[in-house]
Amino acid sequence: MTNPIQKLGLDTIEQSQIARIAGINLTLGGLVSAGVILLIAFAAHWLVTRSLRRVRERSDRSRQAIYLLERLAGYGIIVVGIMSALSAAGLNLSSLTVFAGALGIGVGLGLQGVVKEFVSGLFLIFDRMVSVGDYIEIEDIGIRGAIMEIGPRATRVRTNDNVNVLVPNSRFIEQPVTNWTMKGDTRRIHVPFTVAYGSDRGQVRDAVLAAARASPFTLPETEARKSQVWLVAFGDRGLSFELVVWPTRDAVKRPAAMHAAYTWLIADALDAAGVEVPVPQTDLRLRTAFGLDGEEALKRLGYGVGASPRPTGPQSPARTANDAADDVMADDEAEMPEPPAPPRARQAD
Repeated sequence: MTNPIQKLGLDTIEQSQIARIAGINLTLGGLVSAGVILLIAFAAHWLVTRSLRRVRERSDRSRQAIYLLERLAGYGIIVVGIMSALSAAGLNLSSLTVFAGALGIGVGLGLQGVVKEFVSGLFLIFDRMVSVGDYIEIEDIGIRGAIMEIGPRATRVRTNDNVNVLVPNSRFIEQPVTNWTMKGDTRRIHVPFTVAYGSDRGQVRDAVLAAARASPFTLPETEARKSQVWLVAFGDRGLSFELVVWPTRDAVKRPAAMHAAYTWLIADALDAAGVEVPVPQTDLRLRTAFGLDGEEALKRLGYGVGASPRPTGPQSPARTANDAADDVMADDEAEMPEPPAPPRARQAD
């Protein structure tokens, strides 16, 4: 049997008053109970969020829904634990005067920024315009990477160099952000390259397209998404082309490596096809030299009689496939209404 003296001593210690704040008696037993409840709440928060995170990492689908459940469960456990601890400590939760006063003082002292970021984080989680796993770019501050976590104060973005950057949650709501993989989709990229004047345009197109289609990070072509080669300009050194291609979603998350890989493939394809890639050069034209003009000046410089004149007669160049024209005409043909059927001749009765 329990000794009455010991029992009386424990009850006395448990009910012994430590302090009295705003009419609330803080006892040793209440504080111990509140501490135990908080420890249980934080342990439950750690176990639940860790388990849901493992499930989310292993799941190929519904990752956003699992992340939303992970955040809500974590916040709910912490809120319930704090409320239960305050109640165990002796606080009457039916009266919110103390909480309202404390919240007003906190906001007045500078917690409005914390509240703003917390509310912005909730908007990001529920809005899902920016989700965990998306590859985003913030141009004005030069950050580009994948979203790893949306926290109560900031969002953690990991760059391809494994650098973690903490961006305030309100930054994603108040200012423009580019989401390259929104809703799990990919995007079309343009890879520029230049060949020397006089190169066979059809040969250039076929060689580059074959290399791009054989790449493992190029999506299979569909009617709406095709790999193409465009002639975009007559440059100072040669003909300027662009490879227009649809990469995989994983390749989009590594834009620098992706552009470098496609550029390497283009260089190999042009070398295999024997297409010349121009180098920077400068042509010097002399009007007079040693007091001589024209062919006499060229002879004195050792260049013979000058360049042979170019033919001026009409020529019939070979026609090559024009992907840019096909891409422009595709939308027009899709939106063009069908011509009406010709009226039928009236037959005699």
